[in-house]
Amino acid sequence: MRTIFPLLCLCLPLMVGATSSESQSSPITTSTPNEASFSSIIPAYKATYTLLHKSDPVGTAIRQLSFLEDNKIEYHYETDISWLIFSDKRTETAIVKVEGNQVIPLHYDYQREGTGRDKSYRWQYDLTNKTATDLKKDKQITLDFTDGLLDKLSYHLQNRLDLITNPQKKRFIYPVISTRGSVKNYEYQYDGEEELILPYGLVKTIRLKREIIEKKRITYAWFAPELNFLLVKLYQVKAGAEQFEAQLSTVE
Repeated sequence: MRTIFPLLCLCLPLMVGATSSESQSSPITTSTPNEASFSSIIPAYKATYTLLHKSDPVGTAIRQLSFLEDNKIEYHYETDISWLIFSDKRTETAIVKVEGNQVIPLHYDYQREGTGRDKSYRWQYDLTNKTATDLKKDKQITLDFTDGLLDKLSYHLQNRLDLITNPQKKRFIYPVISTRGSVKNYEYQYDGEEELILPYGLVKTIRLKREIIEKKRITYAWFAPELNFLLVKLYQVKAGAEQFEAQLSTVE
């Protein structure tokens, strides 16, 4: 039962959706820093995923992207898991803006409740002035490094944008600020191509891999170029044992 806890906070944010209009368009190679151009690359969407543990369905996830005023974007996901006596509900929301091909985090909110200890975090970022504010603790920290800095949810939006604008890229590195205010690089490597049969249907994909050697953990993520590099499957292994899997079910 303990194996599911670390997976929810690490892996599920990677799930990024696409609308039906996206699936009919070819990858776009350029963009400009305004909402209209970004929405033509990744329109507003809602995607659902089936969550599996050792091939058994244990819950669902929902991913949504919507456009706000002042060229801001709301990027949101939620999960609902029930397995034996274990229950877990999480929501995570990032408010961002996009300038050129760079996602810029503005606000991050995380809520978790269920079996075990509940958690919540609220952060506000001002990369221009190199500050990050823990709104829950009313504490501001100074950031030594802000170039390309992302929060724990928005870096997945950046990853998809990078796949769309540079589909030949093989290595992705993102500086990510944690809920404690520390910064760490997240790295993904190209790991091949694969055709998958999912609840959504048959799709051709590329696979990325992230390995954390000190934790003996490997995460695989499959993206479908024909769906404008929508993430369609996620799978994690720790110390050789399967921990978690997510598969695309529907896209609206």
